Amino acid sequence: RPLRLPVECWQPIQGGTARAMDFMAKHGIRGLIGGGSAEGGAMHKVVLGWQEAHARRGEHIELGERLCFGFHFYLAKNREQGIREAAKYYEENMKMFGELRLVRALTDEQIEIMRDPKRAPNAKLPRIEDAIANGGFLCGSPEQVVEHLKSLERRYPGLDRVSVSLSVGVPKAVCLEQLEWFASEVMPEFAKAKVREPAMAN
Repeated sequence: RPLRLPVECWQPIQGGTARAMDFMAKHGIRGLIGGGSAEGGAMHKVVLGWQEAHARRGEHIELGERLCFGFHFYLAKNREQGIREAAKYYEENMKMFGELRLVRALTDEQIEIMRDPKRAPNAKLPRIEDAIANGGFLCGSPEQVVEHLKSLERRYPGLDRVSVSLSVGVPKAVCLEQLEWFASEVMPEFAKAKVREPAMAN
């Protein structure tokens, strides 16, 4: 039997339709916003829609509450170095997930062009720089990543969880190094943050 009841259930929010979020709110399912849906203004629209879905049920929640924001990340001494090192992984990740329609920054035409090795180099595909500028990819020094996350904390007072991962194709050794670096220089800045815990089961 689970130690905590009710058991938390988390589900990715990809399309962000009102119907889907109404269903999640009705059943107490929490939402993960990440990947392509985190880029640009799309994330903010989903957060507002999420709050509205709960309001329709008579529940007032703060912006970001019952949500987890997901990001790809890459730490380096500075953003420029991070871009140089992470760009190839970002491109491989886009090739895989773009075909699955999980990269919102890609149009249907760009996805079609990506299938053709002759046309792909000139397709003007999204670059890692674009993803960083749109807030969907955390890149740079630990201080730069902390500042970005702190800005989200200020904008979304109900947010108490984020999830970070590395792009598909990052070698295991680099993954371990990146995660250890994130744990030692980014996470301590949020050590006093309070995470809402469900009640223990009787």
